[in-house]
Amino acid sequence: MKTLLATSIVAFTLAASTGAYWNSRPYQLTLRRETNTISSCDIVSFGETQLHKSLLPATSGQIIRQHNAVPSAESLGDKEIIRFLSYNTNELWLRAQLECSNDLSFVGPSGLGGLETQVSFRDQGVLHGIMLDVPVPPLEVVSLLQSGPSNNRIDLAFFSDGYTMRERDKFLDDAMRLVTDLSSNQTFSTVRPLLNFWAVFSPSQESGVGVNGKAKRTPFGLYRDGTELRGLYANNSDVALMACASLGNKCNYAILLGNDPLYGGLGGEYTTTTASLANGALVLRHEIGHSIIDVGEEYDGGFAYFGVNAVHNLSDVTWTHWLEHQEDDANLFRAERSTMPMQAYPWTLLNTTQPWTISFLSSGNYARHLIKFSLSGFPDQDDLVILFDKVDLRWTPRKDIGVDRWHYDVYEDTSLSAGVHEISFVLKNNALEGSAQLCSVEVLEYGTEAEFNATLGHYGMFPTFSMDNDTSYRPTNDDCLMRSVTKPNFCKVCLEGLWLSLLKRVDLIDNFKIMCGDDRHRTFEVDLVPLAEFREHPVSSEERYTIAWSKDGKVLAQFANMTHVDVGDEVGTYHVDVQFSTEEVRVDKDGLLGASRSFTVTEPCL
Repeated sequence: MKTLLATSIVAFTLAASTGAYWNSRPYQLTLRRETNTISSCDIVSFGETQLHKSLLPATSGQIIRQHNAVPSAESLGDKEIIRFLSYNTNELWLRAQLECSNDLSFVGPSGLGGLETQVSFRDQGVLHGIMLDVPVPPLEVVSLLQSGPSNNRIDLAFFSDGYTMRERDKFLDDAMRLVTDLSSNQTFSTVRPLLNFWAVFSPSQESGVGVNGKAKRTPFGLYRDGTELRGLYANNSDVALMACASLGNKCNYAILLGNDPLYGGLGGEYTTTTASLANGALVLRHEIGHSIIDVGEEYDGGFAYFGVNAVHNLSDVTWTHWLEHQEDDANLFRAERSTMPMQAYPWTLLNTTQPWTISFLSSGNYARHLIKFSLSGFPDQDDLVILFDKVDLRWTPRKDIGVDRWHYDVYEDTSLSAGVHEISFVLKNNALEGSAQLCSVEVLEYGTEAEFNATLGHYGMFPTFSMDNDTSYRPTNDDCLMRSVTKPNFCKVCLEGLWLSLLKRVDLIDNFKIMCGDDRHRTFEVDLVPLAEFREHPVSSEERYTIAWSKDGKVLAQFANMTHVDVGDEVGTYHVDVQFSTEEVRVDKDGLLGASRSFTVTEPCL
């Protein structure tokens, strides 16, 4: 029989390849701040949180600041969430106070605030304290997919909205369908062992989501600003914030799932989406990509272009390690040649009396062009005629799309002539008036194949045009779901960013055990996050763990790549170093794919 070794004779140190970090958890203070000129704050929660590999030991007083917008129907919301992480609670509170116009030391309804809050939490062993005086509805938490302990995983929680008590099972089915879609294809399949998924049910008094800016009687009050299939907002944002905070480690990212069969969603501090069969998972992938990877858009006409998938100068490209022939290609940093002569977001209901028409000017200097548009409310091809310079494009709706929204591309391998061009959307079925909608339309022009490489899988510098027609650059033409919501996969640049973002908060070593056997031999066992050869479900990408053991600085080669070793009964300082490698990560400058343990044994087994 083996027993766990008494902790009095073993000293532990945790370390990442970038340096040591404490075995204890850092603290996190979450604030909700008004973004108007007042800048007053409310404390959402305070307590211990998961490790963050960018944090140095407690004595440094280092602080990490994170912020995110609270989703709003306004173009610029009036609230944001700010998080501070540190091992030094005094510095954490002092730094937070600088962000807010009001006094954070005020003792709120719970009797906890300022430095008194710190002492209370620590003395009472409370990991999470909830401060906002907002009633949280009853929450039934159901596990959907678990890969490990929540204190060492990234947890995504689906919250029900617009599901009545009778629709509880429908909610669980809808949430599980979305989880399966996310985790069973390239989007999140390879990082699945780093994730947990939960369904959190709260019954609604009414079924569905609100329209025309009016919420229904539901926990979070999800609604559409009008009737268009676009954003999905929460009338009860504070309830959403507190519901997630109340779950502690089980809610790193909140997803509000609306009981509605049509397109809708939004990203920010929490993500909203619907149960749409065609669009629910597509919206969710895209918005969660924003949240986890911390990147901006790749599609044209937006306002936020930042992160690993965007650069604004060809001399600052951050994905050169994904380019072919990067050392000897004279055209390495050339921009692919394209332009956007027209883009519009009409969000307009069509009628049979007058077509919706827009004109634009082409230079005539490009070899090819693409017409992009999105529609809702058109189940049949004969319901709508789309004319480009008075020629019928003969568009075809997606099969079984019904009245849901969908995006369409019409590619033409011909040059547009110099001058004015016109595109018209002509409604033919008057029965669809009041529901048939033109959401967006765009025209792109491309150079020749030598000037613009649209080959699937080609990485380069592809222009993206903002709402102000400013130019940034993305890694691929149309290979990424961050550009085209209908795509199921991230490009390699975003997928690498996903790995690195997740591994900032996940230790590759789940557990470490030291045991003494009846033969007085000491054994060490390291439990790793189930990647590489330890996966439950193998993946096609190449990956491996490399494990190295040492004693008093000398490598123990006989234990290479072993997770369970017998070292006899020798005292000394032992070290295990774990390195994970995957073809999906080519550059790990912060050493996030490594983990280690050092421990000193001072007495023999008894």
